[in-house]
Amino acid sequence: MPEIEKVTEVFEELIGSKISKNFLDHRKIFLWGPVTDESSKDLVGKLLYLEMKDPGKTITFYINSPGGVVTSGMTVFDTIKMISSPVHTVCMGMAASMGSVLLAAGTKGERSIWPNGKVMIHQPSIGGQIVAPATDLKIHAEEILKTKAKLNQILADACGHPVSKLEEDTDRDYYMDAEEAIRYGIVDKLATKIDFN
Repeated sequence: MPEIEKVTEVFEELIGSKISKNFLDHRKIFLWGPVTDESSKDLVGKLLYLEMKDPGKTITFYINSPGGVVTSGMTVFDTIKMISSPVHTVCMGMAASMGSVLLAAGTKGERSIWPNGKVMIHQPSIGGQIVAPATDLKIHAEEILKTKAKLNQILADACGHPVSKLEEDTDRDYYMDAEEAIRYGIVDKLATKIDFN
């Protein structure tokens, strides 16, 4: 039985690799799960590869993510903003926390959401436990406040709102369904079909 499981596992990896390559050939990339150093490395590599291969040609970036590490997400965000290729972002499922920032990073007018998609914005948080002297805790607190201000500015610019609105809305988890996300300005339109061109 273990031999069959091993063959099945290898077969599934080969199929997954082939599917991933076909999507990449059509300039489609995916964030499926948390924003981590590993997922960020994969996305940045794909964005840069597609930019190098055919600069200025549209890339479609599908997002279904609960969010994750801010620094990893900002690496992807900066890459999207620095390449010449327009990036059409698509929320499928959920774009929460850093996932919502990546959704907003797409080319204005080309950010979309699936009919049952959800978006959630909020302020950044520090995960885990910090063991440090009081002076270092102050440094961490100042840094998280700077990060919060930066993310609020990014979302304000992307959505067309004053920073004060984002400060208020991100004070707690702020959920939006597809129509609310369009009205809010974090996306521009409802996705009505999947385009494989």
